[in-house]
Amino acid sequence: MFVELIATIVAGVAAAGLVMLLNRLLKGRLPRWFAPVAAGFAMLATTIANEYGWYPRVKDTLPKDVVVAQTVENTAFYRPWTFVFPFVERFVAIDMASVRTHPAQPAVRLAETYFFGRWSPVSKLPVVADCVALKRAALMDGVSFEDDGAINGITWTQVAAEDPIVSTVCRTE
Repeated sequence: MFVELIATIVAGVAAAGLVMLLNRLLKGRLPRWFAPVAAGFAMLATTIANEYGWYPRVKDTLPKDVVVAQTVENTAFYRPWTFVFPFVERFVAIDMASVRTHPAQPAVRLAETYFFGRWSPVSKLPVVADCVALKRAALMDGVSFEDDGAINGITWTQVAAEDPIVSTVCRTE
């Protein structure tokens, strides 16, 4: 966040400096308001580029076994361009290398799930998905595993067949 702030300020100063240099080359023919307007435009453009570039930048740094399961796009009235081109503000990724099953319960899979947000730290949460019954649950404290593969102490959530987390965890490659 701090680096993006510095980049935005530098873009504004650079744009204003270029306009001032151009004005000097043109012997003062540009209006005086042109430099601050150019600085503001450059700062706005840098901020927009950082917003739209965040998701691809973070996604490209993920290991090859981590798959993006779901993205959440954002629009806001104070950013009218987002109604035409929404940007990804959050996403959920599954570590496919961490997917585990129990021989007695092959339809139930355990995987590490990561929650990424534009201005928030990454959260990691183990998730259990039942691929046949189409339900999932987050593993919290108080969960116990039995020798036969049964899981005690979790609250299952019934989901649709198109649920991005269950469909990603349950896909076979």
